Order: sequence, then C-alpha cells, then structure tokens
Amino acid sequence: MRPRTLDEYVGQQHLVGPGAVLRKMIDAGHISSFILWGPPGVGKTTLAQIIANKLETPFYTLSAVTSGVKDVREVIQKAAAHRFFNTPSPILFIDEIHRFSKSQQDSLLGAVEKGTVTLIGATTENPSFEVIRPLLSRCQLYVLKSLEKEDLLELLHRAITQDVELKQRHIELKETGAILRYSGGDARKLLNILELVVEAAGSGDVVITDAFVEQQLQANPLAYDKGGDMHYDIISAFIKSIRGSDPDAALYWMARMIEGGEDPQFIARRVVISAAEDIGLANPNALLLANAAFDAVMKIGWPEGRIPLAEAVVYLATSPKSNSAYLGIDKALQCVRKTGNQPVPLHLRNAPTKLMADLGYHDGYQYPHDFPGHWVQQQYLPDGLQNAHFWEPQHSPAEEQQTKRWKGFRGE
Repeated sequence: MRPRTLDEYVGQQHLVGPGAVLRKMIDAGHISSFILWGPPGVGKTTLAQIIANKLETPFYTLSAVTSGVKDVREVIQKAAAHRFFNTPSPILFIDEIHRFSKSQQDSLLGAVEKGTVTLIGATTENPSFEVIRPLLSRCQLYVLKSLEKEDLLELLHRAITQDVELKQRHIELKETGAILRYSGGDARKLLNILELVVEAAGSGDVVITDAFVEQQLQANPLAYDKGGDMHYDIISAFIKSIRGSDPDAALYWMARMIEGGEDPQFIARRVVISAAEDIGLANPNALLLANAAFDAVMKIGWPEGRIPLAEAVVYLATSPKSNSAYLGIDKALQCVRKTGNQPVPLHLRNAPTKLMADLGYHDGYQYPHDFPGHWVQQQYLPDGLQNAHFWEPQHSPAEEQQTKRWKGFRGE
C-alpha cells in the first residue's frame, strides 16, 4: 500500500500540495539536501522514495541503527562513481538519522557539501538536539505532521478497495473511532491494525466496529514516549496551563501523562517547581500544598496518588500568580557572575577569635531585634553593590501586603 507517486501520497499538503515547497523542487527536477522530522508512520521514507523515482536518480538507503562509518564511506564512493555531469546527484536516504554518532555524521559532511550525494534524512527526534550543527546547516528542515482523521479514513478506504487480499473480502467500516484512536495518526500502525482485525474476523464478511477493535487490541491507545519529544511537549503544555490559570487544561495534560505511563514522581516534581516559579509569593501556601502532594504520592503510590496531585494542580491553576522570586534569584545570579566574589562587609562577619575582633570583624553590627519592629537601617550588600535591587514586587494581594510592610521600614 506504499504510495508510488505524489498523487497517491496522503497528508503533508503543506509540503507536497500544489505550490508547496517540496512539490516545486520535485517538479523542477532538482532538490537540495534536507531532513524530514516527524512522528512515526507519517510518510518520511515513502516521500524519499517517491522523490528518487520521480528524479530517476540512484537511490541509496542506510539505517542508522545498523550502519557504521565504513558503510557510509562505501555508499559515498558508489555515489561518486555514478555521478556524471549535468545529472542529479544520487540520493542517500538515512532513516533514523538521529541515531548516527557524531563521527558517523561527520563522515557525511564532505559529500553533502560537494554535492556528491543529496542527503535525505528522516528522524522522529528533534534534529536541533540530535544532528550536529555543521550537517544541520547544510540541510533544509521540513516538519511532517501526524495524519489527520480524513487522511487516515482515505488510507482505510484505499486499503480495503485496492489491496490484493483485502479487496477480495467484503469489509464494512461500520465504526472507525477506535481504529483511528489506536493508530494515533500513524499510517503504518493503522494498516497493521486493519490487517490484525481482518484476520481475527476469520473467513467471510468483516464488520469493523469500535467494540471489535478494542476487543482485539486490548492495549493502551495513547502514543507517549517518555524519552521523546511528546514527553517534553506534554509537560510543557501542563506547566503552561497551570501558569495560564486553566485548571481544565492542566488536569487534561496530567491525565495524558498518567495514561501514558509517566513516572508519578516526575509529575509531582514539576508541580512543586510550578508552585515556586509561577505562584510564588502571590500565594506561598501553594508550595506547601504541592510539597504535601508530592509526599502523598510517595506514600500511597498509584493510582490513588492521582487524587492529591489533582487537588494541588487545581489549587495552583486557580491561585494568583507571581514570578518575582524566580526573576529575583536569576537577576542576583547574573550580578554574581558579572561582579565576581565581592567581600563581605566587616560588620556582617562573625568574630569567633580575638584576632578577628581586632581586625574589626562584627564591629558596628546592629541587632535588628533590639529595635522597634525588629528592623534597623543597615548595609547588608557588599560595598560595591549597596544600591543593587534584585527583587521587584508584583501586584497580588499577598505580595502587595508584604511590599507595604517592607517599604514602610525603608521609609518609602
């Protein structure tokens, strides 16, 4: 069922549709090196093969899982031997290019730069993290998207009407919700599920329903790679939903992580961080509740641990927000890195020995508790930073109350 032409290719219209960038290059008969980045089963390998067929140029394939530097050099030598003037460069397609080591990627640089080969790489991981910068700078990057519902339905109908085996069976797609959900936008998975369900139906007519698909698969339909990009995308959406005061979205993204098998401790740690970073001094109780939820998860485990976590998440999402402490410590760190080790003023130093006392350690220090309101005007920053300010209060009821008291001491 693999498409052989762009007209048969399903999805990715932003790349191969009329007037799109890849369609223009292919129609012009000349392409430059590029990397295709997208989830599994969306047509990366298929697109590379269609391009090779269309351009009628030698096509070499390497898998980063099984190939080494020696294999790369051998293919480049073959490509150089087949390269003639005024002909397109042979295409070298490397699947899972993110699995190539630095030395393997280095071995490609010269051939790509000289045009000995046109490199097409395919990866499911973010190339900016996994592909070396010199190679990435020599390639265009095109992002492929998960297939939409309409794309998947088109593939299903094409399979049951055109596949040599399936078109001999009378297959009725009575319900498609489950098969689409389990495929997760992955065409390969979709066709594998279709094949499995048809085989399970035995001989005769096949009626595909959601219940029948779920009965045959009995698996978690969620795509969630705890080490991949989706892991980071979902936790990012989770934190941003709390920061944006949307408890419904925050609970949804947490549910996605729970159903995907995420480590509960990871979720709980992120909740604690969010309480300090995003709610902060606007509601200091948020950090206490987040930490209590973390302890509860450690004590009671899963699945009951989801309840205190949900309580904390809703509380954080609906709390007033302030990142003044977060900004303040970052501003102080920048100052330290810029100014280096400034000496501690003598009056702030302890004097446990007579020598230290003779040198003036502790001289002039005023004990705040001896003064009204437990406060006295005194220098606490180094001499060169006396007028530095790192904490800028923000507008929330709790923080404004703290600010009023603080500024009252200072006579502001």
